[in-house]
Amino acid sequence: MMKTNDTVNWALVGTGNIVKKFLIGLRAAEGARAAAVVSRSQDTADRFAREFNIPRGYGSYEEMLADPEIDAVYIGTPHSTHRDYAVKAFEAKKAVLCEKPVCINAGEMAEIIASAKSNGVFFMEAMWTRFLPAVAKVRSWLEDGLIGDVKMAEACFGFTVPWNPEGRLLNINLGGGALLDAGVYPISFASMVFGGGKPETVSGLLSFGETGVDEQFTGTISYGGHRMAAVSAAIRTTMVSDAWIYGTLGRIHLPDFVFGRSSSLIIDGKYIQRCEPDFISNGYNYEVEEVQRCLRAGQTESPVMPPEESLRIMETMDAVRSRWDFRYPFE
Repeated sequence: MMKTNDTVNWALVGTGNIVKKFLIGLRAAEGARAAAVVSRSQDTADRFAREFNIPRGYGSYEEMLADPEIDAVYIGTPHSTHRDYAVKAFEAKKAVLCEKPVCINAGEMAEIIASAKSNGVFFMEAMWTRFLPAVAKVRSWLEDGLIGDVKMAEACFGFTVPWNPEGRLLNINLGGGALLDAGVYPISFASMVFGGGKPETVSGLLSFGETGVDEQFTGTISYGGHRMAAVSAAIRTTMVSDAWIYGTLGRIHLPDFVFGRSSSLIIDGKYIQRCEPDFISNGYNYEVEEVQRCLRAGQTESPVMPPEESLRIMETMDAVRSRWDFRYPFE
């Protein structure tokens, strides 16, 4: 087990925009160090390492995993590659924080979880939104029962990606589409609201574009006991990306919930409490700190974003795709 004051040495897998955002947050997290970056090309790895002042660049994933200094691996490549990268890291006894969605389907997720457990290594989905202070405050309101029995949740996340048929979001061969890339946010939010349990029923609509991927998604999820969620996502349509939670005594509002700068508690007929906590760096630092807290406590999973819940979220997305017989070419 790591000591409380031990620095956690991270390796970044990938050199794209999401990795650059993660690196900003990583450097704002106490006790975290970007020790290495990995790319399929040694030149690209070296260039990224020089640009961002990272000690080592690796053109080989296996070479990085053999580095005894590396404690944790952040996987920020397209999700069609995540399973293989994660399993290899577990076998090398490296902790893994894997960008969402963790993989393509629930079968891959089950393999990842089984490998993490058999190797006794930490694993967490990088659902960074869940660790933002305003979202953490929402969880405390729910745990305290301040809006009574929670009955409904609504969450939307939609944006317009520039037209690029070969880009990750629109490329069916890279696991593109609205459901996996954007829909995972509102689905994960609903799961958080209703305690991470397995849904009773799932239904959804997908709208496909000319590259073959789903460009819009809307769905309903029932968690039993008159508890339900309405979720929507899009990658070619900009949406008002808010979230609402409705209970028997009041409601909670999170404007632009994916980026989670504020939240409001409205108790019907009584008061409104607005939470605008300090927001350090770009927000990715909070998930880094959670991983490091778990590692120092000797934990192999986070109670805030446990692997089994990530599996149920992936099963939910599988259920939506199965109704449309939508499969990726490599599945």
